This record gives sequence, C-alpha cells and structure tokens, in this order.
Amino acid sequence: MSLNDPLANVLSKISNATKIGKFEVLVENNSNLIKKVLSIMKDSKYITSVEEIEDSKGNFLKIILSGNLNNCGVIKPRFAVKLEDYEKFEKRFLLAKNFGFLLVSTNQGLMTHNEAKDKNLGGKLISFCY
Repeated sequence: MSLNDPLANVLSKISNATKIGKFEVLVENNSNLIKKVLSIMKDSKYITSVEEIEDSKGNFLKIILSGNLNNCGVIKPRFAVKLEDYEKFEKRFLLAKNFGFLLVSTNQGLMTHNEAKDKNLGGKLISFCY
C-alpha cells in the first residue's frame, strides 16, 4: 500500500492516539522530515521521546506522548508565507495567539513560526501543533 502523505499519516496517528488516551504510538513511516517534525514537537514538550526500532521489515518509530497535545496536523496546500503574513495563518490554524506553533520550511531548515519571525524569514507552512 502506498501512502500519499506520510507526514499526515504520522500526525493523524498521534492525534488519534491522544484523543483516545494512549501514550504510545508505533509508526512505520520513517523519513528525515518526520524525524525533524517529531524532534521539534519533543523540544516543545508535546512528545516525551522518540525511539527508532530496527526490524527486519523496516525501521519503526516508537513515540511516547506526554499528554500535553490537543491537536496536530499538516497544512495542505503548503502555503507560501511572508514575514508579515504569520499572524493571518496563526488566526486560521491555531486556537489563540502564542498557543501552539506552526512549522515552517525555510531556506535555513525546518523551524517554528516564532523562530522564523525572530530571524525575519518566510517559507512554506508544513504543519500545526497545539
């Protein structure tokens, strides 16, 4: 079975596990983008740990949730955002100002929208998390 958007599948598994009260998620998808998104979520205390498990069928990611996550998901289409447009997308995807973050792919790598504002960078919106 082929997956159209592996990042969307991982974030929906995490979101669904949070809604039903689970604290552990096993994910088959394993790419550099997914690992970077999960590391940013770990730095923001939404995830406790991410562990890579090697298997004969392929590598898995074991994600331990902290219970602080309300919702997360991808942003489709991947909007291009300028420095002055962050507030518009914060209103659209986040519940309140300074509550959660948007992940932005910039020319300096993947970062939260707050870091991109501090560095005066625009980019493409990837996902949201609060």
